[in-house]
Amino acid sequence: MKKIAVFASGSGTNFQAIIDASKQGELEADIVLFVCDRPGAYSIERAQNEGINQFVFSAKDFAGKAEYEEVMLQKLKESGAEYIILAGYMRLIGPTLLKEFEGRIINIHPSLLPAFPGKDAIGQALAADVKVSGVTVHYVDEGMDTGPIIAQEPVEINVDETRESLQKKIHEVEHKLYPKVLQNLFRDKMVK
Repeated sequence: MKKIAVFASGSGTNFQAIIDASKQGELEADIVLFVCDRPGAYSIERAQNEGINQFVFSAKDFAGKAEYEEVMLQKLKESGAEYIILAGYMRLIGPTLLKEFEGRIINIHPSLLPAFPGKDAIGQALAADVKVSGVTVHYVDEGMDTGPIIAQEPVEINVDETRESLQKKIHEVEHKLYPKVLQNLFRDKMVK
């Protein structure tokens, strides 16, 4: 079983999908640490409900990214985490974590990268009036959603699609795809 740390900033629906897949035996992973950069986010309650060790912080309480990532790194080492799994974590990962966890930081993004990187990918796709968007699971590098792609799944955009309806469709794909891809990765079925 792989020891993972999950990072999230918001409600944590992908975090919950990882928890559920782990509890159901579909994902052979032990969530040893949850990291959240937004005190008060609902994802914190999800971690508390499962008794998962947490590190919750506010970036403004630190001098900069290097400082809070040093604290994170210490927490990660204490937990024994082997992988960092980003599940709606809305900050770029800096050199401190990238160096220590090279090739072991995974992210999920609500578009078919390289299309619509960064924030509000769903809004970007709707504004561009594309017919297909999707979900990408990728390794994290120093860029914004620029790391090597592990897996992608398309999601069709209907003519009358709203932000809410597209987000729901994308979440449905994410919640199935992410645990499946992680399981395959942890079982060495996928190679970087």
